[in-house]
Amino acid sequence: MRLTPLILASLANLSACANIPPHNPHNICDIFREKDDWYQASLNASRRWGVPIAVQLSIINQESGFVADAEPPRPTILGFIPWFRSSSAYGYAQAQNGTWSDYQRQTGNNWADREDFADSCDFVAWYCAISNKKLGIASHDAQNLYLAYHEGHSGYRQQKFKPWLMNVAKKVHQRAWQYDAQLSACRQQLESEDR
Repeated sequence: MRLTPLILASLANLSACANIPPHNPHNICDIFREKDDWYQASLNASRRWGVPIAVQLSIINQESGFVADAEPPRPTILGFIPWFRSSSAYGYAQAQNGTWSDYQRQTGNNWADREDFADSCDFVAWYCAISNKKLGIASHDAQNLYLAYHEGHSGYRQQKFKPWLMNVAKKVHQRAWQYDAQLSACRQQLESEDR
């Protein structure tokens, strides 16, 4: 079968639509209603690693704003010449190359993709579970889990957090509590729709 330009353009549009961030990132119920496979993806990660759905989504929201192919901004020289990005962070979870490779190797998920929401949830929950085990951070403590996520485990141990990062971590924690409260209002409906 020969694909015409119109069919190719339609397929490209469908692919782009699948990666559009949710319209209301402030309400977890709206997110899951709009992205109907995201609830099951985050639930699976929560069951596997013991990290609450609200914590996973709050970290992903902070890291990428739910943009599948998010990358750090590219600095410019002289205001217009593009320069190298400061980090290899990429995708929903803003996972760096080395840490993503560790995740693939340690979990056996060699085909994991940073642009895949389910893989990103699993990655975030996996990293938080390691933070729980190595650093003793409770699985519902979104503030400290985020600090460990952002700074790495050795950076977290040093406890030298800049004030702006502490403010962001508090925001992640507040959003996780808000998401958790919202989820309690719609979880039953989401689980009945998932069956």
